[in-house]
Amino acid sequence: MNNDHEFWEYLNQIVVNYPIVVDRPKGSIHPNYDDLVYPLDYGYLEGTTTVDCGGIDVWVGSEPHSNLKEFICTVDLNKKDVEIKLLIGCSLSEINMILDFHNQHSMRAFLITKQQFIG
Repeated sequence: MNNDHEFWEYLNQIVVNYPIVVDRPKGSIHPNYDDLVYPLDYGYLEGTTTVDCGGIDVWVGSEPHSNLKEFICTVDLNKKDVEIKLLIGCSLSEINMILDFHNQHSMRAFLITKQQFIG
């Protein structure tokens, strides 16, 4: 097994073993930008940590929560940070909504898929 497979297996272990907490439900307004409305449920994995001391960020789509197949990488010039956000159960149209959401104001994002790594 190569590291690409292991990487995705490790991500899946985290998603399976830590509950999702939705703290910004679909339709809620971003706390810093009145014109940004969350197109889907957004939250974090309880019991996990990142460099900003919060939980691992997740977007939750309408499809059944199966194996993790994508995440996005974001850069925010205002916050001066880079983060990953796991996409759980997101359809292609939902992924595009998430990318549109993150490619506004001081942020930019791109998609990373399991298929890019291991086919």
